[in-house]
Amino acid sequence: MARGERRRRAVPAEGVRTAERAARGGPGRRDGRGGGPRSTAGGVALAVVVLSLALGMSGRWVLAWYRARRAVTLHSAPPVLPADSSSPAVAPDLFWGTYRPHVYFGMKTRSPKPLLTGLMWAQQGTTPGTPKLRHTCEQGDGVGPYGWEFHDGLSFGRQHIQDGALRLTTEFVKRPGGQHGGDWSWRVTVEPQDSGTSALPLVSLFFYVVTDGKEVLLPEVGAKGQLKFISGHTSELGDFRFTLLPPTSPGDTAPKYGSYNVFWTSNPGLPLLTEMVKSRLNSWFQHRPPGAPPERYLGLPGSLKWEDRGPSGQGQGQFLIQQVTLKIPISIEFVFESGSAQAGGNQALPRLAGSLLTQALESHAEGFRERFEKTFQLKEKGLSSGEQVLGQAALSGLLGGIGYFYGQGLVLPDIGVEGSEQKVDPALFPPVPLFTAVPSRSFFPRGFLWDEGFHQLVVQRWDPSLTREALGHWLGLLNADGWIGREQILGDEARARVPPEFLVQRAVHANPPTLLLPVAHMLEVGDPDDLAFLRKALPRLHAWFSWLHQSQAGPLPLSYRWRGRDPALPTLLNPKTLPSGLDDYPRASHPSVTERHLDLRCWVALGARVLTRLAEHLGEAEVAAELGPLAASLEAAESLDELHWAPELGVFADFGNHTKAVQLKPRPPQGLVRVVGRPQPQLQYVDALGYVSLFPLLLRLLDPTSSRLGPLLDILADSRHLWSPFGLRSLAASSSFYGQRNSEHDPPYWRGAVWLNVNYLALGALHHYGHLEGPHQARAAKLHGELRANVVGNVWRQYQATGFLWEQYSDRDGRGMGCRPFHGWTSLVLLAMAEDY
Repeated sequence: MARGERRRRAVPAEGVRTAERAARGGPGRRDGRGGGPRSTAGGVALAVVVLSLALGMSGRWVLAWYRARRAVTLHSAPPVLPADSSSPAVAPDLFWGTYRPHVYFGMKTRSPKPLLTGLMWAQQGTTPGTPKLRHTCEQGDGVGPYGWEFHDGLSFGRQHIQDGALRLTTEFVKRPGGQHGGDWSWRVTVEPQDSGTSALPLVSLFFYVVTDGKEVLLPEVGAKGQLKFISGHTSELGDFRFTLLPPTSPGDTAPKYGSYNVFWTSNPGLPLLTEMVKSRLNSWFQHRPPGAPPERYLGLPGSLKWEDRGPSGQGQGQFLIQQVTLKIPISIEFVFESGSAQAGGNQALPRLAGSLLTQALESHAEGFRERFEKTFQLKEKGLSSGEQVLGQAALSGLLGGIGYFYGQGLVLPDIGVEGSEQKVDPALFPPVPLFTAVPSRSFFPRGFLWDEGFHQLVVQRWDPSLTREALGHWLGLLNADGWIGREQILGDEARARVPPEFLVQRAVHANPPTLLLPVAHMLEVGDPDDLAFLRKALPRLHAWFSWLHQSQAGPLPLSYRWRGRDPALPTLLNPKTLPSGLDDYPRASHPSVTERHLDLRCWVALGARVLTRLAEHLGEAEVAAELGPLAASLEAAESLDELHWAPELGVFADFGNHTKAVQLKPRPPQGLVRVVGRPQPQLQYVDALGYVSLFPLLLRLLDPTSSRLGPLLDILADSRHLWSPFGLRSLAASSSFYGQRNSEHDPPYWRGAVWLNVNYLALGALHHYGHLEGPHQARAAKLHGELRANVVGNVWRQYQATGFLWEQYSDRDGRGMGCRPFHGWTSLVLLAMAEDY
């Protein structure tokens, strides 16, 4: 009998059994929702089960129906944030923002039916036909580098965009006042990339406003199609006015000649704005500055006649766009004025434009620099001025990537029987808002659950109130069972960026509970506002953790298994495990219910520890009594060894039905197919040395005197395995899966590349053990210094070379790989520089 079989049948220690009784329904256990004693929902569940048993086959249908309903029912615990938390009355400073991260520049309100603004641009005459229209950030559009130089997450930002021969600078600043979120102003500057350019290009800038309801915009047009202003009214904004000021040369006040076109129509749907403008750029106009030869350009055939606007009165909103065409260098200001802000004093406020705008922008920039150094102290720590610029860009890119989304996701319910043939259709989740940072403006401009925990580690150092707002929104997504979808695709703009096959979220799939990382930091800091927030959040955090602990339970007590691995298709070298967040990281070669996943167990252990400490701190004795024994059992060295220590490998490991004798081989006409050789798969520890092997270290679950700490430091520091000059590689160079494709069309992802989120966890762990007495203290401290130098140095070199932060970095030569810009968890380089763990 295999050793794995003996362990599978072993009787757990008494402490483990006690913890399991408490956590899985023993005395004193709360309802799975974590909101207090069992409620009527528990009685309904019991009644459904009884009815199902009585009705047999039809009863199974009733149970499936019940589970399907719960999957798309919002959780009953009190919300962490009030229903109107995004309104201008409650949060006026946050009402307007750059909450459309997928566009190069635009702003909108935090509202289910927002007022949106945006910028498009095109260089005229460089190519035959329609010029390239820039609007949404696209991975392969050739624009870049681009990103925020400064962004404070609240009221100010400055961004630089390189587009071929053009260099654009977009700036905004907000001014509080009134009852509707205050005023704001933009400045867009376009200059030649090369100061020595003699033939200056002709450029068109498109400033637009979009409504998403029945509100009417009222434009007033002057001579030659130039908009004087746009006035309007909505219930949330009251009266307002937009003004596009005459263009000037940068730093000048004298107006510069421009040609104007205007276009007004019904809102075609936000994902269609770019294509609509492209399709309407079909008429030739002449740009005729005084004393200069005329030049032809493609423009919008403008009209503001009501009958030309298309269908109206159907609630689809309006789309109004002003095209300004002129020679660079240019600077144009776009001003929004709130009626209530203007009426708030005895006399109208001066327009935030010209020298007043310049003064406000410079004042905010200086304030940002001072606050940045005070917060992160990079200059004081001896980092170079260039590295300080990198840190500012990392933070600003993350804050400038915060979005506000609203909509309904698609959910495939869990009908309760894994692998069941019973088919159910996806259902719509209730409409929900989400205020969140995004991993990448160009490739992932939406919310990702396990990314967001890492994002908020950076954000909360800068502005804890933004983190409370984001966590409150994420916890508002809980369904009745305590599940949160790992990918949030809310609203038409977000949905348009995702292939249809990836739109549906499955209610049995989990994700690493990284939101608990900023929660743990809140506990450590002890800010009264954070603690007040956590008191409200605890029932939902508890419900979320309870769902994770119960739904992902493994074959043995205190073991866990990610649900949602790919099936063992003949085209896959190793079926992926997307819910783990590590995607193609090698697991057991043949998926089965016998698997035990080390990283998941460590995440659950972390969750039990954090929530126990939180409950104790808040005086929630019942939650502490429930989760305390579970936390102790999960952190017990004997239990972790029993389930995951592989003596033959000398490390912790996954367990499952596995063989490493798998390869992808060409087999015409199918292409590459998986071939399984000998030895055939059997229950054993999975020999895939990499990030998963380090999780007991990464999440600081080992005692500093643990005998397992030394071997983990050995493999971490060994260049034959995980160490590289650029950071820790995700999979050992010695692994048979290292750098291997997972299918003919699926290149390696977590199979050797260096990822900043896990390297940050490793740095934090090494720093932690380097400050605790134990046999490995000195070595951990030394490795921390060396790894920090490798990681920070490589990110800085790649930023110098490309102007981007990247999704991942090559362990062979350090080059940036994957999508860019990636200001999600790669922004953790800032905390690594600050040695803030």
